[in-house]
Amino acid sequence: MVNDTLILMWTALGIGFFHTLVGPDHYLPFIVMAKARRWSLVKTTLITFLCGLVHVASSVILGFLGLVAGIAVFKLQAFESMRGEVAAWLLLAFGFTYFVWGLHRAIRNRPHRHTHDHRLISSHEHTHNHSGEHAHIHELEKKADITPWVIFTIFVFGPCEPLIPVLMYPAAKGNMVGVAMVTAVFAIATISTMLTLVLVLSFGLMKLPLQRLERYSHALAGFAIIICAVAIKFLGL
Repeated sequence: MVNDTLILMWTALGIGFFHTLVGPDHYLPFIVMAKARRWSLVKTTLITFLCGLVHVASSVILGFLGLVAGIAVFKLQAFESMRGEVAAWLLLAFGFTYFVWGLHRAIRNRPHRHTHDHRLISSHEHTHNHSGEHAHIHELEKKADITPWVIFTIFVFGPCEPLIPVLMYPAAKGNMVGVAMVTAVFAIATISTMLTLVLVLSFGLMKLPLQRLERYSHALAGFAIIICAVAIKFLGL
C-alpha cells in the first residue's frame, strides 16, 4: 500500500507539472491581464493562486461525489471533458469580448494633434490623447475591475481530467490518507508551476520595449486569450 501511494504521488507530481506546462490557459490569461490591467505583483500572485486552488478543488470534489454516487471513472472523465468544453468556450467568449473592448478603447484614445495660437505672437501644436484628462474614469475602472472574477469563474469549470483516475485508485481502496497525499502533491505541483510561469514570464514581459503598444495592451491581452482558448478547444492543449 505504501509503495502504491508513493508511485501515485510521483505520478501526481509529474501530471500536475506537465498538465500545467502544456496548458496555456493555466498561465497566459494571468500574464496578459496583469500587464493590461497593471496588477501589482501581490494581486497577480493572489489571483493566480486562488484560481489554481479552485481549479484543483473542483475536480477533487467531483471525484469524491462520483465515488459516493458509485459513478465509474470513465463517466467522471467524460463529465470532466464536458466541463473542459464549457471552460474553453467561456475563455473564448471572454477573450473576444475583451479584445473588442480593448480595440475600441485604443481607437478612442488614439493620439491627435492640436494647434494653439497665442494671440498674434506665436503658435504651437502638440500631440496627446485624452487618457490623462480622464484619470478619474480610470480610477473607477480599477475599482470596478471584474476581470479576476471572470477568470475565477472560468477556472471553476476548468477540469483536471488526469487527476481523476490517479485520485480514484486509493479512494476505491479506502485509503483516505493516500487520497489526501495524492491530492496535496497534485495541488502543490499545479499551483507552484502556475505561479512560477506567471511570475517569471510577467517579469520577462516587463523588460520588453512595448511602450508604443501600450495603447493596445487591452486588445492584445484579449487577442492572446483568444489564441489560448482556440489552442485548448481545437488543439486539445
